[in-house]
Amino acid sequence: MKNSGNEKKQIVLRLSSSLWNELAQWSSEEFRSINGQIEYILTEAVRQRKKGKINSSEQQE
Repeated sequence: MKNSGNEKKQIVLRLSSSLWNELAQWSSEEFRSINGQIEYILTEAVRQRKKGKINSSEQQE
């Protein structure tokens, strides 16, 4: 079986109840599941991090 890179990995994530409630509210407002919201937030954070690395390497030149 070929690994396409789109395979989803499962993790156990422990959150405080207050953070869970905030994520539940936020995900509801954006019509996502809590899992989908967490994945969206993490994807955006990684995108911003990569963008920052590109910008910082351009500034060093």
